[in-house]
Amino acid sequence: MADSLGVRIFSAEIIYHLFDAFTKYREDYKKAKQEEFNVDATIGGEDYNKDQVNKWTAAILERCISDLCKLGKQYKYIVTCAVTQKTGAGLHAANSCFWDTALDGSCTVKWENRTMYCIVSVFALSIA
Repeated sequence: MADSLGVRIFSAEIIYHLFDAFTKYREDYKKAKQEEFNVDATIGGEDYNKDQVNKWTAAILERCISDLCKLGKQYKYIVTCAVTQKTGAGLHAANSCFWDTALDGSCTVKWENRTMYCIVSVFALSIA
């Protein structure tokens, strides 16, 4: 009946294999981005400057999207970037997405120097 309705049924073995493959991809990607994620290339040793934040975030987002697209994976990406001054005040943020937990994922990287924090979140949504 599922076939007549256009519903594909996968065995547990296939689902586990896909989940393991995606989990490995996500962990490898996260590790690579944490090692390669170089906000220093954009912000360098700069001190926080509210007049530069828009320029910095645009450059960081452009670089992230460019690097993600170069991976050649069948994903759509959503990237967010927040830069905030270190003042002792808290920063609370949350992200949420309705997705396929077996194929989609996210990664968040925090970078800091003595005057600011930069937090980049990436959502990878499978189009396969």
